Amino acid sequence: MHNSLRNDFPFFANNPGLVYLDNSATSQVPACVIDRLNRYDLLEKASPFRGLYPRSVQATDDYEHARDLVRDFIHARSSQEIIFTRNATESLNLVAYCAGGTLIHPGDEILVGITEHHSNLLPWQQLAKRTGAAIRTLFCTRDGSFRAEDIDRAMNEHTRLLAITHMSNVFGQINDLQSIAQAAHSRNVLVVADGCQSVPHIPVNVSELGVDFLAFSGHKMLCPMGIGVLYGRKSLLESLPPFLTGGEMIEDVTMDGAVWAPLPQKFEAGTVNTGGAIALGEAVSYYNRVGFEVMMAREAALTRRLMDGMAVIPHVRIVGSSDPDRHHGIVTFTIDGVHPHDISAIMADQGIAIRAGHHCAQPLHAYLGINATSRASIMFYNTEAEIDAFLTVLSEIRGAMGYAD
Repeated sequence: MHNSLRNDFPFFANNPGLVYLDNSATSQVPACVIDRLNRYDLLEKASPFRGLYPRSVQATDDYEHARDLVRDFIHARSSQEIIFTRNATESLNLVAYCAGGTLIHPGDEILVGITEHHSNLLPWQQLAKRTGAAIRTLFCTRDGSFRAEDIDRAMNEHTRLLAITHMSNVFGQINDLQSIAQAAHSRNVLVVADGCQSVPHIPVNVSELGVDFLAFSGHKMLCPMGIGVLYGRKSLLESLPPFLTGGEMIEDVTMDGAVWAPLPQKFEAGTVNTGGAIALGEAVSYYNRVGFEVMMAREAALTRRLMDGMAVIPHVRIVGSSDPDRHHGIVTFTIDGVHPHDISAIMADQGIAIRAGHHCAQPLHAYLGINATSRASIMFYNTEAEIDAFLTVLSEIRGAMGYAD
């Protein structure tokens, strides 16, 4: 089964010998998604909405079908709750921008997890500056967990919104969003979740999780770059003003004003990324055909092989839990005396692609007392041989840097 799945991805046939372990940044794309996007661009391209000729009507139908596929994929209650954006960063900025004066007011507090990617921190910082609200930090344990008592203690009568990741891009740790959302809602606190790492790797049911907003990107889930999703509870989306104004997001326009279109068009101004949405729909169909059960089992086995191998290499230190089952394919680490950029460069020289730096989580690294880390991240299409190649190079790095042991 696995070999046939890897063969679905032309990238590997076109890059023989490359060990790609940077999947948390961007995943590769299966041929069916590439073919579907090419078919739209080569044979079907037309602007959706308003056009009455067959190609435009078909583009509209395909675009909305992709929305329906995403709705079912994350178990939203309505397709009106699915907003197509460029990426998760735009999705989170949309919420933060529109929340000013509507959901967030002067004197309110916004609680942000220390684990957050900058995309789920900077928009809230800017919102606080615009509105006179305050940012407060929700701290995690050293292994990346959030304790229920700490979450409860961090909220008060001024807290209006909690921004938190579903799966950390540094720890690989999954947060119990359902319990967090229940605790937050008991205090009338909204929950905005970053689903960039969770949606591509585990089943996500937004209705069960109970979050108010969730953002994710197509390029991390087998899709080309340039398409993202914002899920939002319908009542909240309806209460927010539009993010951008212009074509397609209006119902009626006069020289004195405008009436906004209903959801989801209200938040999709201008000519939309029809090809990207169709490609995302095809990626979702691919997930449905393969099944999370197969993908998750594969990624868990590879993660365990990776971490078991790392555990016996002297001077290698894994960030977060020592339990592979809590990393979900994301293994961030350091090597004593070796800068992460040197680790990455040595790996690159041997044809192995990993990530080095603060992974857009600089406050988390400061909290952990680490300037930078290296990260290997796995997708189901990786192989045991690739893991073993990584471990071989890893075991030689200190020697390559001049250390005797």
